[in-house]
Amino acid sequence: MFPKIKNGAILIADAHENDRRDFFYHFLQKIDSKEIETTQLFFMGDMFDLLIGGIEYSIEKHKKYIDLIDKISLHVEVFYFEGNHDFALKDIFQNVQVISIQNQPMKFILEDETPVILSHGDKYSGFAYGLYSSVIRSTFVLTLLNFIDKRNNNFISKKIENDQFRKNICYKMDDFKSLIKPKLANYSSERQGYIVEGHYHQNQRFTIDEVNYINLSSFACNKSYFIVDCYKKDKFTQTS
Repeated sequence: MFPKIKNGAILIADAHENDRRDFFYHFLQKIDSKEIETTQLFFMGDMFDLLIGGIEYSIEKHKKYIDLIDKISLHVEVFYFEGNHDFALKDIFQNVQVISIQNQPMKFILEDETPVILSHGDKYSGFAYGLYSSVIRSTFVLTLLNFIDKRNNNFISKKIENDQFRKNICYKMDDFKSLIKPKLANYSSERQGYIVEGHYHQNQRFTIDEVNYINLSSFACNKSYFIVDCYKKDKFTQTS
């Protein structure tokens, strides 16, 4: 039996929280205060520019987020799909269901039994990227990087953060559909079902071979998220 996505669930992707953006923290506060109500939260990856298990600087810097997410997870079911900027998170959170890249994509079903496949979106990006992803997530490499980082006033972490500051993460890709189409062969998708990803920040929807593909918008770009209602034709409604 596949896990269910409940009506009213919220999906949010690519907040890329950093020293210059705190939109995601304010969103979490609204969830905690029940100003925004939901029974499920799906964090679809890259919620931070840098949050990596084993890298002490990144964990200490985001402690208020970690504590708040754990608090929320006591009354809201939280799934965290690791991205390429936030991974090795299993030991960081106490009550959150962390989905590693190895376990993505993951199949869910809506309350009306419609199948939905969820993934951050960086998997199936070629052999070189797959090898890099495996190496950078290894305990040995993270321990070594943390040691070097601490000995050098967190130089590595700060450089990554500064590089992210300079990136334009809201640009639109040309012919995005053609880029995605070959990749979908890796997904065990079903007709009339959905494949939902973040990662690309494109906020686009289209149908390929009767499969509905949704690339979620980046919360960092437009502060929008998605609410599930399986009884509507448009089952994933964008809101802000």
